[in-house]
Amino acid sequence: MRKYVLASASPRRKELLGFLIPEYEIKISEIEENLNIADPPHLVMRLSFDKANDIAGGLSGGEVVIGADTIVVIENEILGKPAGRDEAAEMLRALSGKTHLVYTGVTVIDTQSGKTLTEYEKTAVTFDSLSDEEIADYVRTEEPLDKAGAYGIQGYGARFIKKIDGCYFNVVGLPLNRLYTMLRAMGCY
Repeated sequence: MRKYVLASASPRRKELLGFLIPEYEIKISEIEENLNIADPPHLVMRLSFDKANDIAGGLSGGEVVIGADTIVVIENEILGKPAGRDEAAEMLRALSGKTHLVYTGVTVIDTQSGKTLTEYEKTAVTFDSLSDEEIADYVRTEEPLDKAGAYGIQGYGARFIKKIDGCYFNVVGLPLNRLYTMLRAMGCY
């Protein structure tokens, strides 16, 4: 039986990965997230690779390491996690009444064979128009503070989502079908 390692501290990724792989270990990468790459697909693939590679380098061999990173893009601006409540409110105002894109890069490294595969998923999300009061109430829940784009589609933020086009799980933070396909392609699943 293969040993799997998730290179992420995200509780949402942890929960989602459990749908594919019942037993795995979590190791948190210390890679600093640099959002200075302008091309969103390249950025999320680079970040997911860096995280997975950071963890894979410290392992003994035989493990399958999974890294992921998610960003939100609105009008060519990349939104990572907000630095605080004010920035979360600012991000939500930017998303209000508009369609934005969510990108997640996923990397799988098989430390036994040395094979690496990195891909990305893209989903379009349309927000309802939000009042200042709705934004303030949502920010008070503190849900937006640890999420790219300052919202959680799987939580209180769901009430603001008018529609999505693409993978729901990508918006949560781990595109399950994409990951499953990658693991199968590498012979790891």
